[in-house]
Amino acid sequence: MTDDPPGPDVLHAFGVGGCAPVLLAGGRGLTWHVGDLVLRPHDGPSVTDWRAGVLAALEPSSAFRTPRPVTTTDGAWRSGAWEAWEYVAGRADESRVLDVIRTGRAFHQAIAELDRPAFLDHAADPWSRADRMAWGEDPLPADPTLDRLAGVFQPVHEPSQLVHGDLLGNVLFAEGQPPAVIDWPPYWRPAGFGAAVAVADAACWHGFPLDRVQVVGPDQPAWAQLLVRALTFRIATAVLLGAWDGTAIARHQPVVNAVVSAASCGTVQA
Repeated sequence: MTDDPPGPDVLHAFGVGGCAPVLLAGGRGLTWHVGDLVLRPHDGPSVTDWRAGVLAALEPSSAFRTPRPVTTTDGAWRSGAWEAWEYVAGRADESRVLDVIRTGRAFHQAIAELDRPAFLDHAADPWSRADRMAWGEDPLPADPTLDRLAGVFQPVHEPSQLVHGDLLGNVLFAEGQPPAVIDWPPYWRPAGFGAAVAVADAACWHGFPLDRVQVVGPDQPAWAQLLVRALTFRIATAVLLGAWDGTAIARHQPVVNAVVSAASCGTVQA
C-alpha cells in the first residue's frame, strides 16, 4: 500500500482523467478526492467487490446516506490497487456520539438480513485478528490491560449480523442531509457492538463522559459486555500494530477501569 496518489491510468479508468487528486483528511492518509469521486486503496477483490455490490443495491433511506460505488469504464469495481466512490458532502464530528450511534443503528437495521460473507473467515489484517481475539476466537497477546478485560468476559447471547466496526469517524454530517456512513469495515457481531466501539473510541480519545454511556446502552441487554469487547478489540489492535505505548495506555486506563468495574452489573460509573 502506498501513500502516493492514484496514477493517470487509474484516473482514466474511473473517468476522471485530467483532474488533480487532492488528499483528504482521514482515511489513514490514503484517500483522494478526484473530480466528483473519492479514490482509495481497495481491501482486496473479495471484500471490495462484495461491499460495492451490497452498497450499490442498498435502498435509499431517510435516516442515512451511503456513497455509491463507481465502476471503471470497463464495468469493474477496481482498477489496479484502487476503488472509487461518489464524493458525499459532510464532515465527521466525534462530539456527536449519540447521532453517530443513531445513524449506525439505522444502517445496521438496513443490512440486518445480509448473509455472513465467506471472506471474513480468511481476513488476516490486524483489525480482523483483534476482532477475533476480543470474542475469544483467537488468543490475546500477553498484556496486563488485556488480561484485566479478558478476566470479566461473559458470554454474549445476542445474535450476530454484519456491522460497521469503525463508526465514530466515519459518519459525515451535512446541513439538510441525512448523515453519511462511509468506509465500512464489515464484522459479524451483535448489532450493538458497532455502538460500543464508537462509545469506547469517544470516551478514550474525544472526552465523552463515562456517565453518559448509560444514555446509549439501556436498550442493549449486553451493553456492559459489549463495551468490554470493544475495548479489547481496540487495545488488541493497537498491540498488533505496535501502537500500544504509554500515551495510549494513559488514555484508555480510566475507561478500562470503569468498564471492568461495571461489567458485573451492566452499568458504567465515572
